[in-house]
Amino acid sequence: MDSIIVFSIIILFATILQTSTGFGFSIMATPFLLLIFEPREAIQINLIASLVISCALIAKIRKDIDADILKRFILGSLPGLPIGITIFLMMDMTILKLGISILILALTILLILNFRINQTGKRDFSIGALSGAFTTSIGMPGPPILLYFSGTGASKEKLRGTTLAFYLFIYFVSLLVQIIFAGTTVEIWKSSAMALPLVIIGLFLGQLLFKHINQQIFRYITYLLLLFTGIYLLLQQI
Repeated sequence: MDSIIVFSIIILFATILQTSTGFGFSIMATPFLLLIFEPREAIQINLIASLVISCALIAKIRKDIDADILKRFILGSLPGLPIGITIFLMMDMTILKLGISILILALTILLILNFRINQTGKRDFSIGALSGAFTTSIGMPGPPILLYFSGTGASKEKLRGTTLAFYLFIYFVSLLVQIIFAGTTVEIWKSSAMALPLVIIGLFLGQLLFKHINQQIFRYITYLLLLFTGIYLLLQQI
């Protein structure tokens, strides 16, 4: 019963965050889901729930999508996807998470210190590749894109719309890759079905919250999430 309550809280708050900001479900949910499930189960539940959220929101955020950046993200992610699943199947996850945590923390500190980066086509491809690798390896495509958009000073509408549209593609393909190469279980799909009512509630509350978040608050939320992710992954491996 305790695990069901914890699971419900994780899914609800992560959905609200994802809906109101365009990112954050995997960043918030995956670390906590790993406390309840094995890595494969946690990653696939995260992918399924995130895919449902992206499908539900895509019609509402179409006008905010930067189509050119989205195309480059998708094309860039294609070589990243097989790299990520190879890492998941072969690499020591402790070493992987430790390296990722240090990278996220270092880059987040640079952003807080007002580090900025220019958006270019080549960088779009590179970030797409990193995001693809992150998705199939640890189920978290958000950090590379979040760091990139924050560094370029993108508006909250552009960030939310473009990332959600990208997630619609990357989560679907990553889920297929996970199922084909890592397998799946009935328990994963039962847990995902149990999460659906909470996802629906979170979608409604997140949409209301988005209207009241200004650009400065949005940036603070971004930094806090990145710091949380980096510190959590680091402490988990120490």
